[in-house]
Amino acid sequence: MPTPALADRQRVAEACHRLSAAGLLIGTAGNVSLRLGDLIAVTATGATLADLTPAQVTVVDLDGAVISGDYAPTSELQLHLGIYRTLPTGAIVHTHAPKSTAIGCVLPELPVLHYQQLALGGETPVVPFHPFGTPELAGAVLDSLSTGKQATLLANHGAVTLGSTLAQAVENALLLEWACALYLDAAVLGTPRPLTPSQQQAVIEIALRTGYGTPKPLTKDHQ
Repeated sequence: MPTPALADRQRVAEACHRLSAAGLLIGTAGNVSLRLGDLIAVTATGATLADLTPAQVTVVDLDGAVISGDYAPTSELQLHLGIYRTLPTGAIVHTHAPKSTAIGCVLPELPVLHYQQLALGGETPVVPFHPFGTPELAGAVLDSLSTGKQATLLANHGAVTLGSTLAQAVENALLLEWACALYLDAAVLGTPRPLTPSQQQAVIEIALRTGYGTPKPLTKDHQ
């Protein structure tokens, strides 16, 4: 079984640095993982994520056995493994981001205020509180993501986002935090007004028709 290269561990470390710089990872709170075939590169427990080094990324198999590394993997390892065993995702980000955590302390779900949230699968659920590192938390998170969601909020805890790539999982974490901040700002002004299902569907149809969100070569019509 091939062991992930140093460059793969470096990618996980760099993702942590970006999330920390954006204020989504504080101290040792949170974890990031990347799937590489039947192996998982995941942040070590107790590591300061803003300064994470490739050596602090541990490689495990899908059963959780350590294949490579000098440090124990994150205490949320079973949460990551449960998702990888069940869902077709390439990377997972778990944060204690302040806005996301605040929403998870109050709302039963984050409604769709802006069409960009459709990239996360629409409304973001909030799973009931369970202590960190427990099978109950891992199971609740997996259940909430099994309907095609790319993000979920953990009551009084934090957030989890998925991505087909590590870059996408990071972008989804940033998008979720932005959406939570948007809701909090809107709530100061009054009662937030979510997009209706028909409004969401209209956006989806336009996005599909126009290829919204993907680079396009310049055509004669634009010249």
